Amino acid sequence: MEDGKPVWAPHPVDGFQLGTIVDIGADSLTIEPLKQKGKTFLAPINQVFPAEDDCDKIVEDNCSLMYLNEATLLNNVRVRYSKDKIYTFVANILIAVNPYYDIPKLYSPETIKQYQGKSLGTLPPHVYAIADKAFRDMRVLKMSQSIIVSGESGAGKTENTKFVLRYLTTSYGTGQDIDERIVEANPLLEAFGNAKTVRNNNSSRFGKFVEIHFNEKNSVVGGFVSHYLLEKSRICMQSKEERNYHIFYRLCAGASEDIRQKFHLSSPESFRYLNRGCTRFFASKETDKQIPQNRKSPEHLKQGALKDPLLDDQGDFNRMCGAMKKIGLDDTEKLDLFRVVAGVLHLGNIDFEEAGSTSGGCTPKKSSSQTLEYCAELLGLDEEDLRISLTTRVMLTTAGGAKGTVIKVPLKVEQANNARDALAKAVYGRLFDHVVKRVNQCFPFESSSFFIGVLDIAGFEYFEHNSFEQFCINYCNEKLQQFFNERILKEEQELYQKEGLGVNEVHYVDNQDCIDLVEAKLVGILDILDEENRLPQTSDQHFTDTVHQKHKDHFRLSIPRKSKLTVHRNIRDDEGFIIRHFAGAVCYETTQFVEKNNDALHTSLEYLVCESKDRFVRELFDNSHNSKDSKQKAGKLSFISVGNKFKTQLNILLEKLRSTGSSFIRCVKPNLKMVSRQFEGAQILSQLQCSGMVSVLDLMQGGFPSRAPFHELYNMYKKYMPAKLTRLDPRLFCKALFKALGLNENDYKFGLTRVFFRPGKFAEFDQIMKSDPDHLAELVKRVNKWLLCSRWKKVQWCALSVIKLKNKMKYRATACIKMQKTVRMWLCRKKHKPRIDGLVKVQTLKKRIDKFTEVVSALKEGKQEMSKQVQDLETSINALMAKMKSTVMTRLEIEKEHEVLVKRSEGMLGALQRKKQEEEEAERLRRIQEEMERERQRAEEKERRRKQEEDDRRLKAEMEAKRKQEEEARKKREEEEKRLQAELEMQLAAEREEETQRQAVLEQERRDRELAMRIAQSESELITEETQLDSALRRGPQVQATKAAVGTKKYELSKWKYAELRDAINTSCDIELLAACREEFHRRLKVYHAWKSKNKKRNTDTDSEQRAPKSVTDYAQQNPAPALPARQQEISMNRQQRYFRIPFIRPADQYKDPQNKKKGWWYAHFDGAWIARQMELHPDKQPIMLVAGKDDMEMCELSLEETGLTRKRGSEILPRQFEEIWERCGGIQYLRNAVESKQARPTYATAMLQNLLQ
Repeated sequence: MEDGKPVWAPHPVDGFQLGTIVDIGADSLTIEPLKQKGKTFLAPINQVFPAEDDCDKIVEDNCSLMYLNEATLLNNVRVRYSKDKIYTFVANILIAVNPYYDIPKLYSPETIKQYQGKSLGTLPPHVYAIADKAFRDMRVLKMSQSIIVSGESGAGKTENTKFVLRYLTTSYGTGQDIDERIVEANPLLEAFGNAKTVRNNNSSRFGKFVEIHFNEKNSVVGGFVSHYLLEKSRICMQSKEERNYHIFYRLCAGASEDIRQKFHLSSPESFRYLNRGCTRFFASKETDKQIPQNRKSPEHLKQGALKDPLLDDQGDFNRMCGAMKKIGLDDTEKLDLFRVVAGVLHLGNIDFEEAGSTSGGCTPKKSSSQTLEYCAELLGLDEEDLRISLTTRVMLTTAGGAKGTVIKVPLKVEQANNARDALAKAVYGRLFDHVVKRVNQCFPFESSSFFIGVLDIAGFEYFEHNSFEQFCINYCNEKLQQFFNERILKEEQELYQKEGLGVNEVHYVDNQDCIDLVEAKLVGILDILDEENRLPQTSDQHFTDTVHQKHKDHFRLSIPRKSKLTVHRNIRDDEGFIIRHFAGAVCYETTQFVEKNNDALHTSLEYLVCESKDRFVRELFDNSHNSKDSKQKAGKLSFISVGNKFKTQLNILLEKLRSTGSSFIRCVKPNLKMVSRQFEGAQILSQLQCSGMVSVLDLMQGGFPSRAPFHELYNMYKKYMPAKLTRLDPRLFCKALFKALGLNENDYKFGLTRVFFRPGKFAEFDQIMKSDPDHLAELVKRVNKWLLCSRWKKVQWCALSVIKLKNKMKYRATACIKMQKTVRMWLCRKKHKPRIDGLVKVQTLKKRIDKFTEVVSALKEGKQEMSKQVQDLETSINALMAKMKSTVMTRLEIEKEHEVLVKRSEGMLGALQRKKQEEEEAERLRRIQEEMERERQRAEEKERRRKQEEDDRRLKAEMEAKRKQEEEARKKREEEEKRLQAELEMQLAAEREEETQRQAVLEQERRDRELAMRIAQSESELITEETQLDSALRRGPQVQATKAAVGTKKYELSKWKYAELRDAINTSCDIELLAACREEFHRRLKVYHAWKSKNKKRNTDTDSEQRAPKSVTDYAQQNPAPALPARQQEISMNRQQRYFRIPFIRPADQYKDPQNKKKGWWYAHFDGAWIARQMELHPDKQPIMLVAGKDDMEMCELSLEETGLTRKRGSEILPRQFEEIWERCGGIQYLRNAVESKQARPTYATAMLQNLLQ
């Protein structure tokens, strides 16, 4: 707002738009768009972000931007997309926007060669760069890699997966047939697993994980495909604008006439499983002419063919047949596949009608007899057996008669339709499994060292109607998002800690509770659904009620009527539920949840297809039939849980992903119409948020996304250096390069095993290294200079080491001499040890003589007698010592002589003690008197302290009582405000009613006057009178409006400018205006500081942004104080002067001093409701003093009520205590300077200072 710099504000269509901040509200900002000058709008403060100085600047990595937020990310993607640059990096994650047309040379063989062996950041973003990174990581780290390709339908996941596989097989294949087979397997999988949807013409309706396996020489040796969750419900039902799987239409459009007649095929309109959706073929102008007219549906003939540059049903059928041949499928197996597909189509055309008998069953319609015959023929079944199995089911009795009796139970029409659809789904599902199995068999491998897996699975889905398929897909995306958080965010931070970089931790939302809601044992939604499937009478409503009952208080689960969409609020509570996923809330309609969760057939139907006459159909069901329990009850619907099967497959997939290195490609759909060069910002922003890109930006804002091992940098750049530099070890080589280049140390950091770069800095480093020869020569010169300096330091270190070695040798020689001396001393001591010990004991005894002498000299009586005894003892000791020195005595003789002297000394000691005790008794009495005197003094001091403590407790009690009174007054004030507010609202309502009536009267008078004027136009004198009357009439409403305005708000300050508020506070004498200005001034300060702290630049010191202790600001956020009218607030506070002190330590000092040994203090002087003076005292720092007016931007902007200081015990201090600290820290001089420079706001403190100076 101060600099007029542009910001990004939300826009409903473009996502964000550029504008400038005009004003600051309580929780919003007023924005003026740059393209619509003069128009303003309000935007939430947490959705406004700073913009770059050059908004049209293109960067390849979004982490290179100054401001890392979702607005700058969206703008960079938009600008790049407009210039056909569809790929963008966010650190090591690739964002791919679907262009919906072929960009020339983007995927050419020449482009593949450019990216081989190149590090990320050295070339423009591309899917080939991610593929090559995965290969190089596999080769260097000796670990398998995974590439996760995600995005919603139509975002280009399948195409990017193809390009990854093509790059790996082309660049690192063996040149054999195996490479081509891996690439050619995709068209076959797409034919059986892809379909046209509303959002995508070639949508993959299953997930797949394609593994490319490599040998020890890092060459492609084979592959393997795993698939997940084929959408079987599409086989039987599609919406109006969607189609079934491509294979059905390609078979109808491209099959030869022999195949068409053999399989009884015709146009899609003639098949139930196709005619309820779109029946038009994909075709170009040329191929549309080649398709016979009898194969086209009426819809196709009327509206023409569907257009898509990548799809052509007739051409794709021929390409599919070619792909089948290349991967090893012969003509017989190809016809088997087509025959089963045709059999599924004919199976859907079987209709049923009521039998009309008392059994209440049903029978196929007569019009379906031919279709029934075709279906039985194509699937190798007996026509009568098929009819019976579709209209009845068998049961085995277990009680009440002969055990094992078979009972046929007739089915109703609806049940027969369900059985028919279940059989179609089962046959097509087994057929798809067989296709994947045959694809895997076409590129076998005996052994594999590592693999690179490419995961292509549907992204987060949310439609107007969401069913079991969306539930499973979104559950899968919850698990993948958790893996994304662990791998990108958690493991990235662990790497920083392991390498010792010291990067701040980034917090992210953990979605484990949502995953537990779905997959937890017994209480998870999947287990509840399985339990419902096992009941004799299943019900979707009972399942939904059970989910709500067991999770009624769960944060992630709610009922449909709480949805924000009207169509969902119409759903009953027992027909659906809402789950709050990581990407947003989704409402699921639970109709058919139970049916879709069961992947099994009636036993009679399964036995029928397992005993088919056709070997191919029989083999499709052999595996599942053999694994079943032979004792299972016939007729009862066996249960195979689709949800738990998917959960098991997903857990196996995640275990595989966690055991490999990971790369991520986030595919983005630019618009919903699937047209080129149309960028819908809001829709793309939603996709970026769902893919977790915002959390990545938070991490990369303070991280080092690019990194390279020392040896890799050495191998990459040694060819540019002379031979004498390449002889250096890799770490020294890298250090020499970086020192010579003079790179900013903030742009890179050396870890233990690799070097880390800030976003975009590795590309700059690579560009410098590969610059022109002159610059390279200068670089080599600087490297040589650095090496000379480094080697000179090593020479100095070597010289110091030699000096240390010389000193060490001298030390060892001295130590050897000392050892010899010690040994000789030990031998001598051993020889003379008895006499030495004896002399030591006697000398110890002799030392007592001096003490005896001191004691005797202190005696008052018998001193002469005792002195003589001491002298005799000393003479005996000297005689014994002379004897031991002159003659050789044994240890025993020395001990005897010593004991005699000890006894004499003890006897003398006893006599001295008795004498001493007598004298000490008298001394003790004197000391007792002194001790009694000291005790009396201590008692007096204790009594004085007790009185002082009582006074302190009294003062504290008074302060606590005052605090409680203030709390009660505040509560009463709030109640009074509520009452006044209610009365005011009633009064305003009455006034509005009166104003409405008055306006009606005035309008009627105006109309009467106009009529009179028209009648009296010829009489000028009447006109004059009416004119006078008109002015009189006009004055009445003005006077009334003026009177009515008196009852409204006196001061409307919302349109006042910042400077006007500040000047009014400093100069106004109107108490009410002054109070209102203060309140509005501090409110704007709060909003501005909150916005400024949220949108600060990267690497900004947060200490400068903290104006009050965190406990004060946290209290203000959690307990917002009710706003008082300005005058009422001034009167209630009465400009009281209150002083507070609380402990305070700045955030930056917490890490330097985690134990808070250097805790500081925060002092505040409140003049009425607002702060007048503020002071911070920290150990080892200069005091910080602030005064109102001069330092408003650095001071606490909260009112006394909002800070909660009056409610904190022990925080309020006496004025004398505050003034002493203020004066000691130089506050008086600081305030005086502010007053003299006319920067200080008039307060109680400035008034007191002026009185003091006068």
